[in-house]
Amino acid sequence: MKKIIVGISGASGVRLGLKFLRSLPKEYKTFVIATDSAQIVTLKEEHFNLLDNLDISECTASGSFGADLMAIIPCSMNTLAKISCGIADNLLTRSAAVMIKEKKTLLLAPREMPYSSIDLGNMHKLSLLNVIIAPPVAGFYANINTLEDMENFLIGKWFDLLGISNSLYKRWG
Repeated sequence: MKKIIVGISGASGVRLGLKFLRSLPKEYKTFVIATDSAQIVTLKEEHFNLLDNLDISECTASGSFGADLMAIIPCSMNTLAKISCGIADNLLTRSAAVMIKEKKTLLLAPREMPYSSIDLGNMHKLSLLNVIIAPPVAGFYANINTLEDMENFLIGKWFDLLGISNSLYKRWG
C-alpha cells in the first residue's frame, strides 16, 4: 500500500484539500497534517488519519517512514517560504523537508494571488529541487461549468502529476 502525506495549510482553499483527500483511491494510506485548529476539527469529523502538526516525532518526520508522495493543498505562502528556506519548525514543514532530502515526490498548490517576487523566487528555488509547483488554475479547455467540475479538474491534474490514475476531468482530444 502506497503512503501519501496530505498537508493542508492556510484557511482559504481547505475545501480543495478535503476533496483531494476524499478522492484518493482506497489503495493509498493517508497521513494528514493541518496547520489550523479549525481545519483540524473539520478533519477529525472526517475520520482521516490526522497527525499532530506540533509533534515532530510523528512518523512522517523521518525518512525511514518511507512515504511515497506528499501534497500540500492548499499551500500557504508562509508554508511554502519555510519549505524553501529549509525551516522545519512543525510536522508539515519537517515532512516536506524529508520528502525533498529523500528525493520523493512533493507537490505544493500555492493558493494566493498575485504572487510577489519573493513568492516566485521561493517557487523557483523549490522547482529546481524537483518540487512540483501546481497552483489551483482551471483549464478552460476542460468544459468547466460548475464549481464541482473545476474541483474535479484541479484534483485530477494533481493526481496526474502524482502518478495517481483518475478519470476526474475531461481530457483534451
